Amino acid sequence: MRDINVSIGVDKRLWRQDIAGSRAHAAMLAAAGILSEGDAAEIRRGLDAIEAEYAAGGLVEDAALEDIHMHVEARLKEIIGEPAGRLHTARSRNDQVATDFRLWVRGAVDAIDAGLAAFQSALLTRAEQHAGDVMPGFTHLQTAQPVTLGHHLMAYFEMTRRDRGRFADARTRLNESPLGAAALAGTSFPIDRRASATALGFDRPMANSLDAVSDRDFALEFLSAAAMAGLHLSRLAEEIIIWASQPYGFVKLPDAFSTGSSIMPQKRNPDAAELVRAKAGLFLGAYQRLAIIMKGLPLAYSKDMQDDKAPVFEAFDTLALCLAAMTGMVETISFDTARMRAAAGTGFSTATDLADWLVREGGVPFREAHHITGRCVAAAEAAGCDLSALPLETLRGIDARIDDRVFGVLTVEASVASRTSFGGTSPANVRAAVAAARGAGQ
Repeated sequence: MRDINVSIGVDKRLWRQDIAGSRAHAAMLAAAGILSEGDAAEIRRGLDAIEAEYAAGGLVEDAALEDIHMHVEARLKEIIGEPAGRLHTARSRNDQVATDFRLWVRGAVDAIDAGLAAFQSALLTRAEQHAGDVMPGFTHLQTAQPVTLGHHLMAYFEMTRRDRGRFADARTRLNESPLGAAALAGTSFPIDRRASATALGFDRPMANSLDAVSDRDFALEFLSAAAMAGLHLSRLAEEIIIWASQPYGFVKLPDAFSTGSSIMPQKRNPDAAELVRAKAGLFLGAYQRLAIIMKGLPLAYSKDMQDDKAPVFEAFDTLALCLAAMTGMVETISFDTARMRAAAGTGFSTATDLADWLVREGGVPFREAHHITGRCVAAAEAAGCDLSALPLETLRGIDARIDDRVFGVLTVEASVASRTSFGGTSPANVRAAVAAARGAGQ
């Protein structure tokens, strides 16, 4: 029973939050006249001593004390004696742990947001550097149309912007205080829940005591946002892995974020990117793990909820590490822009530009222009050349409405420069998007 019941090995991470919650609770009890000023002063002194002790040397675990709350309370009693027993007036471990966990997750959201902002900054810097460098844009991993490398990187900036929005939304909803809900029904003592909520930086106390002690939506929202962010990091990691392979050769990985082989000295393996790709499953699993714990629990508190913290802690640690790794890779990776440019010209990537030209200059309906362009592509395939290298006579033999002006749109540079619609890939658009992001503080 002791072994299955103990949680201090996991929830010891909450010691700062537990001490902060106890300080706020003691101050509120004193202000409400429930606790004497002398006892409140002793409790403050004891909590300060515990904080300094844990910060300097860590917490000494005792399985008999079960969790972080009992560790702090027991140590407080050793330091100040009998007044320590009055701290638990008008609260329960149920609202105490809910408060501690919300405080911790709020701090985790802020830390992840800082990591996401650093990742965005790296993307912006590299997107600006490569705003005019052309690369192939893919669908189905087949060359589709030319795009700019800067535009490609800014796609991940936008994904990350939404990730930050999800974490910000989760933070707004979690920022309510369970403290004072007690075990489940509230308390008969004349406490001021708004005062303790304010002291802890919460916007308000939670409105229902049953909900306050049994809710873990905030942790699930954190995990959901982490899973989405992890998926986005995994997609970029996958692209880096593909681009670093010899058939592509679009990037060279820095030594700091790649490894060699134990047997093949020429290898530069994208291990960091592969591990980021692997971790996406961890975030999804963490969400499922907590959701499965919560899905069948009746109100209010059940001991199942003791297992709520491990998946959240692991997801936070892993996401923070993945963000640091991906930020480092984006900052230091070398792009072979000449090879990207050469690849962008393969696969008849400017075929759509030819079709658009027929619509714009020849007044051809797009569906007809599509068929004409298909015949031009077939001719280029037969000749073993790109569309831009086909003789004008060949093009006019397919459709007489084509004239020599068409060659102005058949280069990859002309193609990307023409994509000026909002959100398009033109270098001017990329530079404007980077400037707008910086002007908005990312």
